[in-house]
Amino acid sequence: MKALFAASLVSTFQSKIVISTWNFADKAIDSGWENTEILDVVQFTAKYCQVNQCDGTVGYGGSPSETGEVFLDAMIMDGETLNVGSVVGLRRVKDAVGVARAVLEHTSHSMLAGESATNFAVQMGFTEERLETEHSDSLHGNWKSNNCQPNYWLDVSPDSKKSCGPYSPKNAESKSEESDSEKHLANLDLTGETNHDTIGVIGVENGHAVAACSTNGMNHKIAGRVPDSSIPGSGGWAENAVGACSATGDGDVMLRFSPSILCVERMKMGDSPNQAAEYAIRRINTYYPTFTGAVIAVRTRDELAGAACAGMKNFPYAVRTEKDEISELRYVDCVDDEVEPSGSHQVRFFGKRRLGN
Repeated sequence: MKALFAASLVSTFQSKIVISTWNFADKAIDSGWENTEILDVVQFTAKYCQVNQCDGTVGYGGSPSETGEVFLDAMIMDGETLNVGSVVGLRRVKDAVGVARAVLEHTSHSMLAGESATNFAVQMGFTEERLETEHSDSLHGNWKSNNCQPNYWLDVSPDSKKSCGPYSPKNAESKSEESDSEKHLANLDLTGETNHDTIGVIGVENGHAVAACSTNGMNHKIAGRVPDSSIPGSGGWAENAVGACSATGDGDVMLRFSPSILCVERMKMGDSPNQAAEYAIRRINTYYPTFTGAVIAVRTRDELAGAACAGMKNFPYAVRTEKDEISELRYVDCVDDEVEPSGSHQVRFFGKRRLGN
């Protein structure tokens, strides 16, 4: 089997560092940098893409569900208290990460979902407004006119590769021999530059670690789908004693592995951020060698940062420290390496690993 991964290393030894995902991350970090508290810095970095839509996959007006509605998801985690605020399937409120922060600060819960999350947001003073735009309506209309292709349905009748449904389960006799995971990956374009669905942000300031994510989910997802981005340990994890990690990519696969908490745990065991991010990617690749995703990591004690990726030519992310006037956009090459088959307790990698620029 082939697995694609790579890693990059940033050594800063500064008192403040913020790292964020994808090629819009430099502008996002710079927009939030001047806030006083690291929780605010990370929150407003994520909010930048909610307001400006970035590449159309974060915030309002993009990635409609199969019903044509835009839902938002976000989380924020305070590494000092290990408290989390999260919203899932938020309707009609643009500032999803702001609502997640309100869940963190004004409730003893960790997560609110759906219409009830919207009601909570309105109580907290957030504006209720339409999240769909001409662009998202056009995306949905074109998808419907193309017989709803691609979509996320498996083993249903009528054939989801040819029809919009409504669907019902196939009987056992008519099921294909092709595995669910193979069909899932074959049916979706997860490698396109505009089909990732997240801004992930992690930061450390004077030993205080924070993580946040915001997303509008996968394009044409089944309504009610929960992404990895809003799940603590998957989309992000922060712990002052160790550091913070965030993951992005094929959320339905990555969610099954909790890569962010796995990354932090590996740093707790002594791995560098580089090694920890790679380990999380390797773990997923063992079972899903064609998945697409990336992990970013930062360690609290020395503010050392790393990143690793799979399934792409390269992965863009941005870093800013106190010695920088603006954020630096970096690219990590994803390199061909080999892993042992699924289920193996040992994972071996061969070949050269190239550092990003």
